[in-house]
Amino acid sequence: MKQFTLEILITEKQAGQKKLTPPASLTAYLLDSISVAPDRLRPAVVICPGGGYGRLSDREGEPVAAQFLSMGCHVFILRYSIAPDCFPYPQMELASAMSHIRSHALEWQIDPGKIIVAGFSAGGHLACSLGAFWNREFLYGPLNLDPKSIGPDGMILSYPVITSGPRCHAGSFQNLLGEKAGDDALRHLVSLEHQVGSHTPKTFLWHTSTDDSVPVKNSLLLADALTSHGVNIEMHIYPTGCHGLSLATREVSGEDGRYIEPQCQNWISLAKTWLECF
Repeated sequence: MKQFTLEILITEKQAGQKKLTPPASLTAYLLDSISVAPDRLRPAVVICPGGGYGRLSDREGEPVAAQFLSMGCHVFILRYSIAPDCFPYPQMELASAMSHIRSHALEWQIDPGKIIVAGFSAGGHLACSLGAFWNREFLYGPLNLDPKSIGPDGMILSYPVITSGPRCHAGSFQNLLGEKAGDDALRHLVSLEHQVGSHTPKTFLWHTSTDDSVPVKNSLLLADALTSHGVNIEMHIYPTGCHGLSLATREVSGEDGRYIEPQCQNWISLAKTWLECF
């Protein structure tokens, strides 16, 4: 396996605001070809960890990457900008990363029709932002990119932040929007149930009913919006489990066992089937 890390540089001119934190980075994990199928093209999964746009959760990075690697996928982890850097820095970084991956698809033996973005919590908002905004000029224009080069082929969203409305995760939107968090038009723009459409790719979505940080209503609003536009979705709502479960296994839990939730552990195998039937 080849592993390397690239900087994702978005200029202040492109984002329309001063950069306050270090550049984003994209870490690649590329599987080696095997002798029985040396020319095989593999799916690629771009992981966006959660953390409320205020930090990045390592529990939702490499442990998840290992699972997708075991499925035969190439994997990328995007460590995107967080507060005090604000919208649209993270969105532009993900768009730039997606374009870079797509431009190297042949070299890296990636199936160009199976580049998936996967996000957790606020990282789910970021992933879904790309699915909603890839064809919007405000995103691809300043980056001088072809919109088709940044559009994901699918989304895997785990307990995502979606709405800026009454059931929102307030901290995520405060961090994402900073001093503009009170701007109603901007809050509407980043409330993704209003922004997805028929252009949004097929989606795998899961949440727990007892999530008291990012209410399950976020996923329900998204599912309703996607289905109303004819977007193919697979959704799983688990009856119990706290926010931030990641794989819901001991691997991603501390000594208190808070994040161990056996009935939620099968989401990753369901996502594997979803990918295989893509």
